This record gives sequence, structure tokens and C-alpha cells, in this order.
Amino acid sequence: MELLDIIKSLSNETRLNILEWLKDPFKYFPEEELSEETVNLGVCVSDIAKKAAMSIPTVSDYLKTMSAAKILIATRKGQWTYYKRNEKLIQDLAQHIKDKL
Repeated sequence: MELLDIIKSLSNETRLNILEWLKDPFKYFPEEELSEETVNLGVCVSDIAKKAAMSIPTVSDYLKTMSAAKILIATRKGQWTYYKRNEKLIQDLAQHIKDKL
């Protein structure tokens, strides 16, 4: 775990919001945009951008930054990229903060 990379990837209110939204996609995204099949992959970039009220390129850049820090997992299916939380890394991060910081 690269702690500094993870912290940098979350150093933006929208990125923190995205992490929160992806914790419970059915709570934050309209059900018609989610299905059991796709929610296992994550949430599509365009749906996240719509929720954030930001452009797709900007949100895509945020998601790539978070994915590079391994806080999110990206899955490509056809022309779409879906993102979901890396729950193991998030739990490891929480434990690290509890133990060391």
C-alpha cells in the first residue's frame, strides 16, 4: 500500500464523494442506470459524471487517479469502463491509520 498515493488520490472533495457514492451505488445512482450485472462491475463513468455534475473527461481523470492509487478497481466492458471500490485496500488503509497514525 502506497499511503501517500492513496491520500493524494483522495485530496479532492469530488473524489471523496465518488468513494462514498460507490460504497452504496443503489443509494446514490438511479436504479434504471444500474443492474445486478453491471453493479458487480461497478458504476459507469458517465453515470458518475452526471452525479458529480462534471464533465466526463474531468471525472474520468479523477477515476484514473484513484485507480492508479488502487483505491478503485476499473473494469472495461465493451466501450464502457466501470469503477468500484477496492474494499480490501480501504480496510487495510483504515487498519493502517488505526495502528500507525
